[in-house]
Amino acid sequence: MKHVISLLLLAIMHISAFSQDYKKEIISTQGGDLEVTIIAHGSLLLNYSDRAIYVDPVSMFGTDFSKMPKADLILITHSHGDHLDAETISQLKKDNTSVIVTPEVGTTLGYGEIMKNGDAKTTLGIEIKAVPAYNIDKEFHPKGVGNGYIFLFGDKKVYVAGDTDYIPEMDDLHGIDVAFLPMNNPYTMTPKMVADAAKSFHPAILYPYHLDNAGLDELLNLMSGEEDIEVRVW
Repeated sequence: MKHVISLLLLAIMHISAFSQDYKKEIISTQGGDLEVTIIAHGSLLLNYSDRAIYVDPVSMFGTDFSKMPKADLILITHSHGDHLDAETISQLKKDNTSVIVTPEVGTTLGYGEIMKNGDAKTTLGIEIKAVPAYNIDKEFHPKGVGNGYIFLFGDKKVYVAGDTDYIPEMDDLHGIDVAFLPMNNPYTMTPKMVADAAKSFHPAILYPYHLDNAGLDELLNLMSGEEDIEVRVW
């Protein structure tokens, strides 16, 4: 049976008891191993080809980034405080760190390489595309402001959706190997939205992140018949 629903780690993390002993997963690619770490909330660390790549690193959930590797690349999806933390970015930066931002984030930070929805570039040998991330019937995340990002690591395509609903643009995604989809209603997706989105473009591996733990059982039930999608819950 191809479909495996694996409950890797399920914990409600309180700031006072936050652990820096993060669970790491290895995804094999033709260009070498991709090491995936969900740090907290929407913060990710992707290690590839001896490069440390952060998406939305923030310290507000208790992470001590002084104990984390310095960044070779940082990407920010949008300007909300649980995704944009200027102090943490400064702490992680080296002299040659690339910082990729939305136009709004670039204005806030005063620096960064701007990528808008639809832009594509190659940085550190990694192909990156900025894709839309927005709410449909809510005003938390307006259309055209935030980014999701699609990375090509070797032969593996990784989609980090950012703060978004299940949007029509997801139906046009192809060849996604790993997808990080946010699930915390009302700000992003409900469990049903996550399931419907995943069923539309069929990633080989689905990580719900930016997570409302209360919806996990519902999501797993909704995905139970999808044999070609492995749901991994951190």
